[in-house]
Amino acid sequence: MGAHGLQPLLSAETIMPASAESLRADAVLVSRFGAGEPHLLLRATASGSVDDAEAARAGQDLTRRLAADPRTVWVRGYWPHGPAELRTADGRRALVLVRFRGDERAARSAGDDVIARYTGQAGPLRISAAGKVAVLSESDRLSERGLRLAETVTVPLVLLVLLWALGSAVAALIPVVVGVLAVVTTTAFLRLLTEVTPVSAFALNITTALGFGLAVDYCLLLVSRFREELAEGAAPGPALRATLRTAGRAVRFSGAIVAVCLATLLLFPLPLVRSIAYGGVTVVLASVAAVLVVVPALLVLLGEHVNRWDVFARLRPRGKVRPGEGAGAWYRLAMWVTRRPAAVTLGVLLLLGLLAAPSALTRFGMYGDRLLPQSSPVARTTREVRTDFAANASQGAFVVLPGLRAARSADALDAYARRLSRVPGVRRVDTASGAYQQSRRSELPAGSADRYAAGTTTWLSVVPSPAAPPAAGTLTPEARALAERLRGLPAPVPALVGGAGAQLADVEEALTARLPPAVGIAACVTFVLISAFARSFLIPVKALLLNALSLLATFGFLVAVFQEGWSAGPFSGPRGVGVTDVIAPMMFSIVFGLSMDYEMFLLSRIVEEHRRGASTPTAVATGLQHSGRLFTSAAVVFATVSASLALSDLLHLQVVGAGLAMAVLLDCTLIRALLVPAVMQLAGRANWWLPGPDRHVRKTGRDRRP
Repeated sequence: MGAHGLQPLLSAETIMPASAESLRADAVLVSRFGAGEPHLLLRATASGSVDDAEAARAGQDLTRRLAADPRTVWVRGYWPHGPAELRTADGRRALVLVRFRGDERAARSAGDDVIARYTGQAGPLRISAAGKVAVLSESDRLSERGLRLAETVTVPLVLLVLLWALGSAVAALIPVVVGVLAVVTTTAFLRLLTEVTPVSAFALNITTALGFGLAVDYCLLLVSRFREELAEGAAPGPALRATLRTAGRAVRFSGAIVAVCLATLLLFPLPLVRSIAYGGVTVVLASVAAVLVVVPALLVLLGEHVNRWDVFARLRPRGKVRPGEGAGAWYRLAMWVTRRPAAVTLGVLLLLGLLAAPSALTRFGMYGDRLLPQSSPVARTTREVRTDFAANASQGAFVVLPGLRAARSADALDAYARRLSRVPGVRRVDTASGAYQQSRRSELPAGSADRYAAGTTTWLSVVPSPAAPPAAGTLTPEARALAERLRGLPAPVPALVGGAGAQLADVEEALTARLPPAVGIAACVTFVLISAFARSFLIPVKALLLNALSLLATFGFLVAVFQEGWSAGPFSGPRGVGVTDVIAPMMFSIVFGLSMDYEMFLLSRIVEEHRRGASTPTAVATGLQHSGRLFTSAAVVFATVSASLALSDLLHLQVVGAGLAMAVLLDCTLIRALLVPAVMQLAGRANWWLPGPDRHVRKTGRDRRP
């Protein structure tokens, strides 16, 4: 849909906040000591031994050429000096570690060039890539492939759903056209946005799926209401005015709620999350504008022709009852619910509770290379490097002490290193004054102490205990807990703790600090908008509580499938990877907004019927009869679009796609079709109360059980 030309301009999926302590520690380590975590790991595999003369010459040539590249800060390889830790025990594999200059984008560009130039067969050596840059490069390649696959699969399936739901090929084409228009508009905006701020490939995938789904949802509401007005005998002009007065108002309120929910992501100081917010808000506004400007023009031009060409006419049941006449399936379902509201409410709440229960097992972390499929060459190489070179596959943790001269503060450094070595989860601490293990000091190899001290700055390398298998990686809750324990120790001077665990701790701190205001803003704005729309105090409270239930159930599903490894039909995730810190607030914003979207579908008709004088049970039943097919079709469309993300090879897209699909399906079945009618029946006339004297919308005196 025009997104492919944007792909080369997208940035790496930058998660870390710019002010994070771990980033500042890493910057000092690189600038003062020429150390830091390597951006790229090149693994050389020989048919015989990496020490054979021909293999050694090829390895030395590779190392020399990389070191001569002006884009590299440092290159450390097995050749020419042959450190044992950079070679496997069988002598067939060796490592070359590379750190690039500049920011993340510069490192990514240099890394992509090095991968393209040096990987593959190099004489007697076969070179394969691992590490951060290689993972990001492979992630972008798979993301673009997944986007193409999603587009290929989604549009035909969505068109089939719309053909069945609307019963007209002409009417079904309108949402598809507007959906594509919304996506193209958003893609153009993201292209401009790349000039001023990083935009990730992940944001492109998410916002295009969201924009297409929302545009189709809003079109469904307008087109269906227009056709309903025509069926009542109205001419196209009056039918359009009635449509914009009713369904158009619902679209405006719904778009405002979804946009606000996505805008709350701007509170989080994480580049990846903010790029999703920029794209998400843009695509919502583009969808609303396209629906309220383009769709009315098309409907006026088409007039009665909007009902033409029902390709499924022969498959539809004969003698179909018109919506609202009291005999439709949705009407009968609503009346069945309102006759037994307490039992239905209790049953649905129990089911949602069971779905939400696994969320208590949540273990947050970040994916790292685990987002790649098991079959990816980069993922396979990374796993093998982590296993074969456990001591070098990860930086572990480190502590930077700016302002501490090792030579003048030997006693203070010695005491601090001993305290660090006693921290649970620490195996060894290496410093300028020696190596410490459980407070016992030993000498470092000759000459190696100099690498830990430079002028007024000293750093310490913290080697963690092997509590988890190497394949588990370092972006884990255990690594985060270790970093937090290191930060809690008093230091001779203000210390900077870095490493993978510290990065995870910084991300979680940024998220948890901003999550309460984000949730509060979304809830308050939603309450005000729905209260203004429905002129009710209880209805927005009910909407917020039911949306919270939907969120918990969706999150429990994701934990069960992607963390605990339970199989769930078409969705099945690798055990143990879980839901990342970044995905959690993003899922909250999107799912919360979508739930309110379907709430507006149903609520608009219920409020309309009640204002005409219907009792609460009748208003709910009639509203559900008019809108049930609409929000169900909209949910199926959005679930189809979301599930197409789950076809991607990338784990984070699978999690988001499966989560969004599950959320909308839960919402249109358990929440809107069952729980909303039951709760509104239990509330009765209280649904329409506002604070203040005589503020009932309409006092009909008929809000009794049927």
